[in-house]
Amino acid sequence: MTWNRDDTAVVFIDPQNDVLSPTGRNWAATGASVTENDTVAHMLAIFEAARAASFGMFISPHYFYPTDHGWFFNGPLEADELRTGTFDRPGPLNLDGLPGSGADWLDEFKPYINAPDTVVVSPHKVFGSQTNDLVLQLRKRRINTVLLGGMLANMCVESHLRDLLEQGFEVYVVRDAIAGPRHPVWGDGYAAALVNYAFLAHGVVSTEEVVTALHSTIEARNIAP
Repeated sequence: MTWNRDDTAVVFIDPQNDVLSPTGRNWAATGASVTENDTVAHMLAIFEAARAASFGMFISPHYFYPTDHGWFFNGPLEADELRTGTFDRPGPLNLDGLPGSGADWLDEFKPYINAPDTVVVSPHKVFGSQTNDLVLQLRKRRINTVLLGGMLANMCVESHLRDLLEQGFEVYVVRDAIAGPRHPVWGDGYAAALVNYAFLAHGVVSTEEVVTALHSTIEARNIAP
């Protein structure tokens, strides 16, 4: 795997407390998968490697505002998110209560996400990037290849994967920089997602492979005449 920083970027979905932190509203459903995959540490390793190698980083967050609670119909996960206040914020222009909340970034990610060259796109509202400006932001920078991670494996990550593929991007999913929910009736979302990734993505790769490839671009740059 060789990726060029001029046309390749890291995209992380929902790097937020409500799905990745023991303090989050959804930890009972996501915690086992996050822990087993060491998802947070793997995402952090990719953040660090991408910054060191000067690869673009894009964040696709999930926020719900008070007006979103006026929706008349929802799927089962949407209904549960709105019921529990997952990713809730008081408004698109209001940051009151955001620091440390479930909608906030994990503290260890903040130095990378809050960096001036990291692109935080508008929030997606259901699962996929059809409802935000991620594709526009990637296209405007002539990004053709995406290294994809984040949450939730079988919902937002898979939905972003499918949309990016339909939009003509080459997409690699980092299998241990994601995690999924487990439900006593619906099943294991992470396991379900891995099956579909194998059918759909251009590659299903590990954090170690990604970090090694990103570091190799630094070495190549350092020895270039």
